[in-house]
Amino acid sequence: MSKFFPVFAVLVAVAALGVFAYVSEAMTYMGSDPATCANCHVMDAAYENWYHAPHEDWTECVDCHLPHDNVVSYYIEKARTGMHDVYVFSTGQTPEVIRATPHTKAIIQQNCVRCHQGTVENTAMMADETRTCWDCHRNVAHGARGIALLPLQDSALYPTK
Repeated sequence: MSKFFPVFAVLVAVAALGVFAYVSEAMTYMGSDPATCANCHVMDAAYENWYHAPHEDWTECVDCHLPHDNVVSYYIEKARTGMHDVYVFSTGQTPEVIRATPHTKAIIQQNCVRCHQGTVENTAMMADETRTCWDCHRNVAHGARGIALLPLQDSALYPTK
């Protein structure tokens, strides 16, 4: 009996983890669908603003908010930010206004330059490391700032492409 218990405990733990992964649709968080980022209602305004902004046709959340230097740093940052978001949301510490951290701002800036290298390489901004692309292009990625009043999970309002 004592040899059977550890095996049984591992099987129960694996089964519980499997049920949790299935119920929470955990695998969707490994992908890049922007609707997944909007699963938390606190992201409604960011999602709605992105959906109606110029970048919506060309980018997904991960294109700007995660590093693209290699697959390891991409998934480490995805896990780090995801766990941070789960912790903050689960413990009721979600701020009224969500702002990017300095670390995230550096990633976003790198991605702006990565995608628009040919455009920005000859600008004065590239010589001034204290400025960011959104200092001048504030409304490009997420559109004009506003407040979300609608539930954004409504596929009739926001059809998938």
